[in-house]
Amino acid sequence: MVTGAFMKRFETRGIVSFLFGILLILPGCFLAPHYKRPTVETPPAFKEAASAVMPQTATPVSTSTGTATAAGTVQWKMANPSDTLAHGPWWQMFGDPQLNELEKKVLISNQTIKQAEAQYSEERAVVSQVRSAYFPTVTTNPSVTRELAPNVSSRSNSANSNVGITNIFDLPVTAAWEPDLWGAVTFAVRTAKAEAQASAAQLESMRLSIQAELAADYFSLAAIDMESALLDSATASYEKALKLTLARFNAGIASQADVAQARTQLDSTHAQATDLGITRAQLEHAIAVLVGQVPATFSLSALKIRRVPPTIPVGLPSQLLERRPDVAAAERLIVAANGQIGLARAAYFPTLSLTATGGYQSNFLSNWLTWPQRFWSIGASAAETVLDFGRRRAVAREAQAAYDAQVAVYRQTVLGAFQEVEDNLAALRLLAEEAVEQDAATQGAEQSLSLDLERYKSGIVSYLDVITEQNIALTNERASLQILGRRMNAAVTLIRAVGGGWDDSQLPWPKNLYSPPAVSSAPVTSVAPANPPEPDISVSTAAAVAVSSSTTVKTYAVPVAVSTNTPAAVTISTSSAIPSSGPVYTH
Repeated sequence: MVTGAFMKRFETRGIVSFLFGILLILPGCFLAPHYKRPTVETPPAFKEAASAVMPQTATPVSTSTGTATAAGTVQWKMANPSDTLAHGPWWQMFGDPQLNELEKKVLISNQTIKQAEAQYSEERAVVSQVRSAYFPTVTTNPSVTRELAPNVSSRSNSANSNVGITNIFDLPVTAAWEPDLWGAVTFAVRTAKAEAQASAAQLESMRLSIQAELAADYFSLAAIDMESALLDSATASYEKALKLTLARFNAGIASQADVAQARTQLDSTHAQATDLGITRAQLEHAIAVLVGQVPATFSLSALKIRRVPPTIPVGLPSQLLERRPDVAAAERLIVAANGQIGLARAAYFPTLSLTATGGYQSNFLSNWLTWPQRFWSIGASAAETVLDFGRRRAVAREAQAAYDAQVAVYRQTVLGAFQEVEDNLAALRLLAEEAVEQDAATQGAEQSLSLDLERYKSGIVSYLDVITEQNIALTNERASLQILGRRMNAAVTLIRAVGGGWDDSQLPWPKNLYSPPAVSSAPVTSVAPANPPEPDISVSTAAAVAVSSSTTVKTYAVPVAVSTNTPAAVTISTSSAIPSSGPVYTH
């Protein structure tokens, strides 16, 4: 009995040592593609920000017929290494309280932002889901069965008609675990984390886009309201001009043609004001949807642009890669694609599965959950696909192609970001020049109109000359307001183009996304893994050790087989049995 107990401990420890030896040796072969951020060509400075001479901009001023513009100060500055847009609500730099309130509503009620937030939460849940593969799965399946076995005896005894009826009470608990020997789970977790980070960046990009869209619509609507006010002022002036012309006609000084021209000009201005109402209504409806309201319950009173675009620091091109959420999202998706390469590479190596089952089983309810009715089994199996006719090689090539495609997407996103900044820098610069020129044209038209009105009252010129000058003055004043609206929109677009004060330090880094346990690995210097050669034959072995819970029977078997088209398998298992009689050992 002493010898039997010693062998029991020795052989059990041998099995456990063998299993843990596999777990300690194989991770040395862990393969991981090395990720390196793709390089992009970055200019030392923005071309449009390097202009040596900046014209003066224009500020709104009042005129005889409405609101025009006048020269002001420079509205953006040259880039210094420390110049970046301040973090926080960038729209406050416009100094418009009503815009500030609308922007707050966007963050709370906009449904597109809520959708992006839900998608980000979904990606975080995927991280937890994938990470769970690091740990065992424990299941239980209790059952109670009553069965009747056939009576094989040739003599039937009616008194023992129930001798074949048995009850089986079973309470098993099974734990299964697949160690991450080759990093498949690690790669999956890295991929899920990178995709979650990309989703977080896409959420920030969506917020920035919606906020910028709201600000652009707001300033467009304000410019239209200012233009409508200008048309209303012009209409009032034209009504006075019509009354004056009628009085002159009644006095026999003006002709019927002068009256018709004055009335036509008035009606035309009314029509222009009505046409602006269409665009205003559409912009108001768009703003209502952006802030999450039904257009029927939302309205805005007449707005006005009270200042020219504020100073916008654009920084350096190299900083733009860290300040654009869409660039950060594209870069994180490269990391995810790199993880898919690792998954494809891990498929070349075998998988190990460990299982353990224990519980209670009895034919009688009275002793079901007692110690003698226990049972257990533990087992390990390894499986390797040896021949798949190029499937894994194709999957690896697919992962590499997806990686290359995402690198191209990243570089194109960076190029697009540079273009947006350059476009809007040029727009602000040229619109500032145009505002100065238009301001001069507006002032000249106002002076010419005043002179023609005096000459008309003196009977020197016809009313047609007055109408012509009025139309020129009105057109120039409307052009000044339209330029102001375009400048505000260009400023908003430039803020969005430089990231709106965001930077990649605000991304939820992996430590905030349930970091996986440390896994030893041997880094590989290349980004893309080389394709290992496809094996042509398979060698399988199944080593089994059966040990009962009471050490009643032990069996050892080590068969070896060679095959050319089946997966190889290595199996080590133990099982238990209800003890029968004394100890018996079979070798």
